[in-house]
Amino acid sequence: MRGMSLKASALSLVAPGLGQIYNRQLIKGLVFLAINALGLWYFINHLYRAVWGIVTLGEKAQTRVKVGKVYQVVQGDHSIKLLVEGLIILLVFAIFVLFYVQTIRDASRVAKLREVGGKVPKFGQTAKSLFDRNFHVSMLTLPTLGVLFLTVMPIIFGIMIAFTNYSAPTHIPPKTLVDWVGFKTFSDLLTFKTWSYTFWNVLLWTIEWAVMATATTYFGGMLVAMLIQQPGIRFKKMWRMIFIIPYAIPQLCSALIMNNLFNGEFGPINQYLAFFGIDKIGWLSDPRWAKFTVVLINSWFGIPVTMVLMLGVLTTIPRDLYEAADVDGASAIQKFWKITMPRVLFVTAPVLITQFAGNINNFNAIFLLTGGGPANGKYQFAGHTDLLVTWLFGLTYNNNKYNFAAAIGIIIFVIIATISILTYRQTKSFKEEDMVQ
Repeated sequence: MRGMSLKASALSLVAPGLGQIYNRQLIKGLVFLAINALGLWYFINHLYRAVWGIVTLGEKAQTRVKVGKVYQVVQGDHSIKLLVEGLIILLVFAIFVLFYVQTIRDASRVAKLREVGGKVPKFGQTAKSLFDRNFHVSMLTLPTLGVLFLTVMPIIFGIMIAFTNYSAPTHIPPKTLVDWVGFKTFSDLLTFKTWSYTFWNVLLWTIEWAVMATATTYFGGMLVAMLIQQPGIRFKKMWRMIFIIPYAIPQLCSALIMNNLFNGEFGPINQYLAFFGIDKIGWLSDPRWAKFTVVLINSWFGIPVTMVLMLGVLTTIPRDLYEAADVDGASAIQKFWKITMPRVLFVTAPVLITQFAGNINNFNAIFLLTGGGPANGKYQFAGHTDLLVTWLFGLTYNNNKYNFAAAIGIIIFVIIATISILTYRQTKSFKEEDMVQ
C-alpha cells in the first residue's frame, strides 16, 4: 500500500489522468487525459515553429517576382508576428506544464489518502469544491490569465524588441526581416553621438522635471492644507471645495484650456500683460519659458491631490504638541520643522516616492501642453520639454524606431525601480516597520 503514491505519480508522469484512473477517479482521469491529448496534438504542430520563430525571426523576406509585365509580391516571414505568436505559444505551453505538474501532485495526494484508508473524492465532490473550498482559486484563475497575457506578455515582448533592430527605414516587416542584435541598441543609445546627446539631455530634464513637479505639488499641497487648517480660517468646507475643483475637472480639459491661456500669440495672459507694456512671452514656444510653464501648470493639477492627503494627515497630529510648544515659546517655523514636518513626512514618505516615480512617467502633462516642443534641432526626434516617456511615444508612433523606444522603456523601469527602492528603504516608516517585524 505504501507504494500507491509512487505508482500514481509515475502513471501521471507518463500521461496526466492515468494516475487519477489508478486512484479510481475515472471521470476526472478521462478529463485530464482529454486535456493532455489536446495539448500534445497542439504543441506537436506548433511548438517547434514557435521556438524557430523566436530564435530566427524568420528566414525568408518579402520579394517581388515579375510575372509577364506585372510584378507580384511574394509574402515571406513576418518577424514580429513570429515573435508574438511564439511568445503566446510558449506561455500556453508553460500553463500546460503547470497543469502537468499539478496532475502529478493531485494523483500523489489522493494516493496518499488511499494509503491511510481515506475516502477518495468523487468527481461531483471535486467539481463542487471549485465553488466552495477552492472558490478563491477558481475566481483568481481568469484574472491571472488576463494579467499573464495582457500585462506580462507585452512586457516580455517589449524587452525582446529592445534586443532587435526593429526600426525604420531598413527593418520593418513584412518588407524586410528583423534580426537579433544583442545590446547594440543600448550601446547606440548611450554612446552613439546623435542618440546619446539626446538621451542624456532628455534624461537630465526628466530628473529635473520630476524633482520640480514633485516638490511644487507636495509642498504646495501642504501649504494649502495648513492654511485651511488654521484656527482662524472660516468656511473651511467651502475652501476645501474650491481647491479640489481643479482635480475634479478632467486633466485633458484643463490642459487644453491652459494651452489656450498661455498661447504666445493670442493667449489672454499675454494680452493682459500687454496692458502693462510687457512684451509677449513665449510661454510654450520658448524653451526656458516652456519648462517653467509646464511645471507651473502641473502644480495646478497636482496640488489638490496632495492637499486632500495633507488634510487627513494634519488632523492626526495631537494638538497637545502645539500647545506644549507654545508654552515653551516656539515660533511658527520651529513648530513646523519640529512637529509638523516630521510627522507628515513619516506618513507621506511612500506617497512622495510614488509621486516622484509617477512624475518621471508623467506623459499627460507634457504631451497635452507642449507635445514635447518646442523643437530642438540638435535632438534626435525629441523636443526641449520631452521626457523619456514622451520621447519613447514619439519614437514609436511617429518615427517607427521601436527598438530604441523599447530600450528607453527598460531604462525608465530601471531608473524608477532603483530610485524607489533605495529611497523607500531609507525612510523612517520603512525602518520602523522593519523593526516591528
